[in-house]
Amino acid sequence: MSKKEYVIARLNVKGEKFEILVDPVKAYLFREGKSIPITDIVISDYVYKDVRKGLKASPEELVKTFDTTDVYKISERILKEGELQLTSEQRKQMIEMKKKQIVYHISKSAIDPKTKTPIPPSRIEKALEEVKVAIDLYKSIEEQVPNIVKAISKVLPIRIAKALIGVTIPTEYANKVVGQIMKLGEVKKSVWLQDGSLSVEMEIPAGMQNEVIDQINRLTKGSANIKVVTIV
Repeated sequence: MSKKEYVIARLNVKGEKFEILVDPVKAYLFREGKSIPITDIVISDYVYKDVRKGLKASPEELVKTFDTTDVYKISERILKEGELQLTSEQRKQMIEMKKKQIVYHISKSAIDPKTKTPIPPSRIEKALEEVKVAIDLYKSIEEQVPNIVKAISKVLPIRIAKALIGVTIPTEYANKVVGQIMKLGEVKKSVWLQDGSLSVEMEIPAGMQNEVIDQINRLTKGSANIKVVTIV
């Protein structure tokens, strides 16, 4: 990556500006919660008052503002609380990335209220384009989803819901797959039956019904008894 591809991450604290030079993609993914070493994100070993002028922040300024001179601790705060000074093309690419994340997030939890069935991501993405919802690069997915769902509900029947799935795993598979089954959702109830089979009730995002059922069938070779108890 050339220097032209690096960008500035900037944080204003009480009228004082602090900047660092970062890899734009890694910095964005870090902000989104990905586990990326801060040393892989920050390009320079300095905190600047103005990167373009090469003006570095003094140790006294850093201690006064951040209570430390540790560049990586300061960089972490700048990345989490500040903004990335992206080019138009970089911003476009990252907004597109965030849009796909939002579509996936909604598709996991959304159903068609009439059919009670999951809504394919392609339909959600089409609805997003139709209503022209603005994606905020710096707001979390969770913050944006309620307003986005409200907006696309004007053109697409949609409801965020959870499904309660009941599963009975036959004796021959129960002990082998119990750990994997329990990870598929939030277990509300589990009972070992007298014949050695296992009965489990779990809550999952409604849009993941098909995915979870497919996984259970794969683990039990289609022998489990599965029932969607209710939509919450």
